[in-house]
Amino acid sequence: MAQYQCIRFALSLSYDQYLKVYQGIAKNVSVLADDGRRIAFPAGKVRPFLTKQGINGHFEMELTPENKFICIKKLN
Repeated sequence: MAQYQCIRFALSLSYDQYLKVYQGIAKNVSVLADDGRRIAFPAGKVRPFLTKQGINGHFEMELTPENKFICIKKLN
């Protein structure tokens, strides 16, 4: 049985930076994962975490063995 992979990363985006997604200027988020990999994913995946202060915190993304998105969650 193949294992899912989890990628952890820190993200700090101001509300104004995320506003570029709504304006159609930005479509993806690119971050450096904790393990040193550069990952990019659709900005809409972190939209549930948007507050008036932006998006800040440490996150974990879960992917299938084929690199298909499963979920993303904010870590404490």
